[in-house]
Amino acid sequence: MIFLNNRAARENHYREVLRVCLPLVLGLSATTFMEFTDRVFLANYSIAAISASMPAGITSYLFLAFFGGVGSYAGVFIAQYNGRGEHKMIGPVLWQAIYFTIAAGLIMYLVAVFASGAIFMLAGHEPEVQRLEVIYFSILCKGGGFHVAMATLATFYSGRGYTRPVMIITFLGVFINIPLDYALIFGAWGMPEMGIRGAALATVAAWVINVILFLVLIFTRENELKYQILSQFHLKWSLLKRLLRFGVPAAFQFTMDIVAFTLFVLLVGRIGTAELAATNIVFSINSLTFMPSMGASQGISILVGQALGNNSPKLAATYVRSGIQMLLAYIFLVDLIFIFAPDFVLTPFFPSTDASITNPQVLAHARDLLKIVAIYLFCDALYMLYSGALRGAGDTRFMMITATVAAPVCLVIPVYIGIEYYSFSIAGAWCWIIVFVGTLFFASWMRYRKGKWKKMLVIEDPDHREYN
Repeated sequence: MIFLNNRAARENHYREVLRVCLPLVLGLSATTFMEFTDRVFLANYSIAAISASMPAGITSYLFLAFFGGVGSYAGVFIAQYNGRGEHKMIGPVLWQAIYFTIAAGLIMYLVAVFASGAIFMLAGHEPEVQRLEVIYFSILCKGGGFHVAMATLATFYSGRGYTRPVMIITFLGVFINIPLDYALIFGAWGMPEMGIRGAALATVAAWVINVILFLVLIFTRENELKYQILSQFHLKWSLLKRLLRFGVPAAFQFTMDIVAFTLFVLLVGRIGTAELAATNIVFSINSLTFMPSMGASQGISILVGQALGNNSPKLAATYVRSGIQMLLAYIFLVDLIFIFAPDFVLTPFFPSTDASITNPQVLAHARDLLKIVAIYLFCDALYMLYSGALRGAGDTRFMMITATVAAPVCLVIPVYIGIEYYSFSIAGAWCWIIVFVGTLFFASWMRYRKGKWKKMLVIEDPDHREYN
């Protein structure tokens, strides 16, 4: 009987983790599938377009990730308030994040207008690739406020553990984006042929649709009664400063990861166009397979936040353990495909009708790179889960410092020196990603094991537990 009770308890934890994490995984995977499809279309449009899409996309995501990360950190506040039962604090928290979102959208628009050309001039890519990079980056940044708003508004549901609405809204945006993407890139169904410009416009259109859906569903009379979502719109400086105090380090940590990979992609472009195209393709595939780790990380942050808000650190640790077990099983299956059937995931990027002599080179590089991805995916998954747990508690500063140091020391500087002075091959450059991700995993694991996070909160604490 004791065995059965223990087994039932374990299964309940798995179900709870799946209930919160799976919709986030599916929603993020759908978004990434949208971007993946975008790059498949561009790969079939021209090699210059696919070569430009990854550097420009990842550079724009540098801004989107930072501002979106700060806005979405409202979800940790909402989770802890919800865990404690203080539902009327949810409206004020969301409004502070909305005010931040408005400021973030304005900043990104100004970056697009005044800095797009200068950013990609520094990369030193071929002129045509550089021209397309500027177009793609500029459009995504000008519409970036909608991306941040989407991430911010989603916290109203995800922070309370109701992640299914987030998934459904995301899927609706994707279903509209993919056909619009195809039509605007290739000029189908009466639409103008716009190439990479059309891909960017279709992406922004999906963000706008998602924001509209969230606004309609969130700002209702029913939500006002329980969460004060309409009446508590006032700017509260103390709450906003606390959101920034914890949210900025959390966002900066993830942004430093993006900075490292952005600079890595730009450096790989110095090796050659075929190497850059292979890197773009493999990163696109990696992004798709990585989303379950990202979704699980977000879900674990929510579950940890709710458990700590309810003063249940033991339950929080159980959620983390269950999430790790399920995520590693998924990574194992993905690695089998990458190692033993790489062409299964590479085929969409290589149309049989294209006789370009460059494609065989790109394909050969991509096959090798997928094996490297298979190695670091395990470390990446564990890093995301442990850092997600720390983020859900409010322990954000340590990992920000770690990522800030590791990005240049473990990836950017070694790859730069290797390419500029030692003629690194594409595989040699990629091996440094293993070093970088492995360092982040080890640091997050050690921080988690120390257990300081169990005594932290981001919200006001009547029992005087520690803050970050």
